[in-house]
Amino acid sequence: MRRMIIMAVLLLGVMQLSAQEVVMQTYHYATRDGEELYLDRYTVDVESQEPRPCMLFAFGGGFARGERFRDYYYPYFTALVKAGVDVVSIDYRLGLKSVKEGIGISEIIDVMDNAVAIAVEDMYAATNFVLDNAEAWNIDTSKVMTSGSSAGAITALQAEWLRSSGAEIARVLPEDFRYAAVVSCAGALFSRQGRPRIDSEPAPMLLFHGTSDSNVPYDKASIMGVGFYGSKYITEQLDKIDAPYYFYSAEYEDHMLAGTPLYQQCDLIVQFIRDYVIEGRRMRVRANVRAIDGEKHPTRFTAKDYLTTNYKR
Repeated sequence: MRRMIIMAVLLLGVMQLSAQEVVMQTYHYATRDGEELYLDRYTVDVESQEPRPCMLFAFGGGFARGERFRDYYYPYFTALVKAGVDVVSIDYRLGLKSVKEGIGISEIIDVMDNAVAIAVEDMYAATNFVLDNAEAWNIDTSKVMTSGSSAGAITALQAEWLRSSGAEIARVLPEDFRYAAVVSCAGALFSRQGRPRIDSEPAPMLLFHGTSDSNVPYDKASIMGVGFYGSKYITEQLDKIDAPYYFYSAEYEDHMLAGTPLYQQCDLIVQFIRDYVIEGRRMRVRANVRAIDGEKHPTRFTAKDYLTTNYKR
């Protein structure tokens, strides 16, 4: 009888949560290089008694295009909100938006380095804006997470790697702050000093990536010691220091995994948050997925292939 009562209470709570409306409010959070940056906060339409976790999200678009709201992001936002997690979708400066044709390799390296750096700076500024408003918004500052799609996933991963490694750029964050998790949809780390090392344990990571991704390397790609290091490389680094992660590796899948998890894998993302953030479980999980009837696609690409795919000009 007691068990039936508990189940009834839990069911009532789920029904009440699903009936709540998801509301969005827009805030100006920074002005950088003359550009006004905004963020959208998604939450429920009633006050929560307990502080809520918060997920920052950065859109994709190769650091050249994109916007903080698109239709296929919305299922992800609403799934998290209804699972008890507020969402903050942010603008960030697009460092490759005005790149001219015909620039040389050294210029490309400088421009790419700057594009990633300013995106990370903006994510840190948005993070501080959330922390400054945490009491008013009823946010649990120990459970602030980051996520992103493609370039946004690169930004989220780079922000946590730089924070965990004590980089100068990350010192704008409070000294005792750390992100609670990172959800990366086809992301990578960027380095211009050779292979990046992960020596200090970062936040738990959920990494989605396809082995046939010609936009963002599944493993790694570099030119003159400068390159992107993808999910496979990152998990190998995390293995060396016994750090927790969940790697969703899809064989022969392409860059579609920059977007499809945001509406097809919402349950997995929510479960990851429950396991790794709410319950604090330390696990390393590798889910190797392959469509049985799927076609085989190339899995080896040169650095030039990645540049051509992303910037066909």
